[in-house]
Amino acid sequence: MSLGGKVWITWTRKTKSNYVGKIILAAALTALCILMLKQSPSFNSRSPFSNHEPGVTHVLVTGGAGYIGSHAALRLLKDSHRVTVVDNLSRGNMGAVKVLQELFPEPGRLQFIYADLGNAKAVNKIFAENAFDAVMHFAAVAYVGESTLDPLKYYHNITSNTLVVLEAMAAHGVKTLIYSSTCATYGEPEKMPITEETPQLPINPYGKAKKMAEDIILDFHKNSNMAIMILRLFHPHVSFFHYFSLSVKTQMARLGEAPRPELREHGRISGACFDAARGIIPGLKVRGVDYKTPDGTCIRDYIDVTDLVDAHVKALEKAMPGKVGIYNVGTGRDQSRSLLRHVRRLTGVNIKVDFLPRRPGDYAEVFSDPSKILLELNWTAQYTDLQKSLGIAWRWQKLHRNGYGTSVTIADS
Repeated sequence: MSLGGKVWITWTRKTKSNYVGKIILAAALTALCILMLKQSPSFNSRSPFSNHEPGVTHVLVTGGAGYIGSHAALRLLKDSHRVTVVDNLSRGNMGAVKVLQELFPEPGRLQFIYADLGNAKAVNKIFAENAFDAVMHFAAVAYVGESTLDPLKYYHNITSNTLVVLEAMAAHGVKTLIYSSTCATYGEPEKMPITEETPQLPINPYGKAKKMAEDIILDFHKNSNMAIMILRLFHPHVSFFHYFSLSVKTQMARLGEAPRPELREHGRISGACFDAARGIIPGLKVRGVDYKTPDGTCIRDYIDVTDLVDAHVKALEKAMPGKVGIYNVGTGRDQSRSLLRHVRRLTGVNIKVDFLPRRPGDYAEVFSDPSKILLELNWTAQYTDLQKSLGIAWRWQKLHRNGYGTSVTIADS
């Protein structure tokens, strides 16, 4: 071998040796960095939402950007629970979530996840990444009239999606379900008031879809140790929490109802009254004046959303493994005929009323017997002064003329 060949071989070996040395050095430095990171508290700390924490109940609130769901999330947060809101914002409002985030900015208190409960893969990922202790399932399309026009939407959104949530709970060991159902599952009973033993004979797709979801939950429970509470809600009206003082700051932070324009005709009558008073719609449409009631119009049991949410919280507190509780949530009173009179007095507007034929799928008379929930959960409606509740709601409407998009500051009263 020539001298030149020996020099080349020696140089090559040195180069390889240097290269290997650099790799070893880099690996050693990498290992050292990893070791130092692992010793750092921030490296080992997982998201608080992914850990079960003693003394803290982590509640998944489906539909938590909606009207009732956002109020429930607020109450849970005020009670020091950890809350995850899941919503696809098809009916919910991101403005409500922002209000909650502003009120509870502390880490580990509240998180929002944009997801559709119809996507089983996404739902399972949410359950896999979060340590839930309980689920409050509000997410649902909820307009009787719309359900008669588009029934498949209701069976998909209510029945199928509830099945997806229940399967995820079973797969990931979440043992408590508070299911927000509806009095629409009873249909049009022959006797009033409605008790929990009243036969469920729904007459519209909304009520049928909710009853199907209830049946799925009850069938599943027969071979499960899950704690189940089913709350059949009567008619929440447009109000919101009575917990805050009347300062401008807290008024700006309150939650209210701000339905999309295309959904207004399907919404709650109290909201329609306010829309008419503000000139958003030309007048109030009363559908059906030939029912077998004293004035020919529908009779309803209206409940303040504060009371409604309180019933859900009491259900969460009383839920027992292996047990099922089914409760009507209402006042037991008919206040429907006084509602328009109260709104006219509050707003000072002589709201025009158009009387129209019956709405498909509606029923004449519905009000509850709430004695069972009083006996077993110690719950009764507290905010039954309809005019006072409507007055609070009207104040929010004036402060938020375009829903959550804009707000108006007024002087303290």
